[in-house]
Amino acid sequence: MAAYSYQALDANGQQQRGIIDGESERQVRALLRSRQLTPIHVQPARTKQLFALFSKTAPTLPLAVLALVIRQLSALVVAGVPLDEALTATAKQSVHASAKALLLQLRSKVVAGQSLAASIAALPEAFPRMLQPLVRAGEQAGLLGQVLEQSANYLERRQQMQQQVKMAMIYPCVLILIAVLVLSVLMIFVLPDLQELFVRNGAELPLLTKIVMGASRLLAKGWWLLLIAGVLITLGMRHLLTLPDWQRRWHRKSLRLPVIGNLLLTAETARFSSTLSLLVQSGVPLVDALHIASAVLTNSELQSAISSVSQSVAEGGSLARALEHTERFPPLLTQMVASGESSGQLEAMLSKATVLQERELEETLKALVKLLEPLLLVVMAVMVGLIVMAVLLPILQMNTLVQ
Repeated sequence: MAAYSYQALDANGQQQRGIIDGESERQVRALLRSRQLTPIHVQPARTKQLFALFSKTAPTLPLAVLALVIRQLSALVVAGVPLDEALTATAKQSVHASAKALLLQLRSKVVAGQSLAASIAALPEAFPRMLQPLVRAGEQAGLLGQVLEQSANYLERRQQMQQQVKMAMIYPCVLILIAVLVLSVLMIFVLPDLQELFVRNGAELPLLTKIVMGASRLLAKGWWLLLIAGVLITLGMRHLLTLPDWQRRWHRKSLRLPVIGNLLLTAETARFSSTLSLLVQSGVPLVDALHIASAVLTNSELQSAISSVSQSVAEGGSLARALEHTERFPPLLTQMVASGESSGQLEAMLSKATVLQERELEETLKALVKLLEPLLLVVMAVMVGLIVMAVLLPILQMNTLVQ
């Protein structure tokens, strides 16, 4: 059986679109008619068509959905259900249209004689890069169900980490938005009227007032120029960061930033050690595992460091010494790796290092948020205070002249 995409009309004349499994186009049309649907267009489903039907953005599934799908599939495989039937059952259980389409695509490839690993490799835009070698190792060792379960655990941890970062940044972002709105209202709507009042009364404006009023005029009359300049600067920076030299320079400097640099390094190394642990535990050779795990790193400086580590390990060197030699990774990770190599429990020590680094990341995020909250409030208070002083100083001068 294969996956087919269809367009059909229901009994009310409403157009329906979806994915259905069938032996042939004729059988699919008959199946649609049995469901009281009038088929308009039926064709074999292709990956790009599937995602065009069900997704307006990138074809990659959300981590939470992907983790759930893999966990359901692993439970069926462990229970002894044949893979093609497990894929069909998981597709029927899924309420996510893109996930259903993706599973049916995998099933059609498996029924055609491909392995699950090869089927996943044929859809690189839909799955994380580390999943294919894991599944291949699980199929070769006869432990596909267990490997899928471990992969689901890994994806859930990644999703939780991303959620923690997002939740930690909500309150600071709300404060920044409120501060920008308050200052914009004061600068655009309030200060120009006050300036006209001061000019009519012939008040001599203090330096602070002149500066604030000048900024108000610029914002009120030239806000669109500032907006265009901001967009151009943003686009220019994004373009520069696509150039390898600029990107490498920026990534190198970002790791040296106070607080933020440590946060970025901890997040990157936690993802790396978690992925490496899962790959090694699933039987992927260490050199290959290093190469694959480097793909989860977003910092080009760290990716380059892992490339040199992989080369050193391929030449027979120690992983811990290679990591330490780069001078890029936290001492905690290198020490845990050294302990794992000496005891023959590298994957276990990598897992422990991941837990410790994730805990450190969580504590660092909490500390950063606690630091940002009062800092943003102070900055907002200072800005509003300067505006209030700029308004009050001329008024006080006018009162003094009247007296």
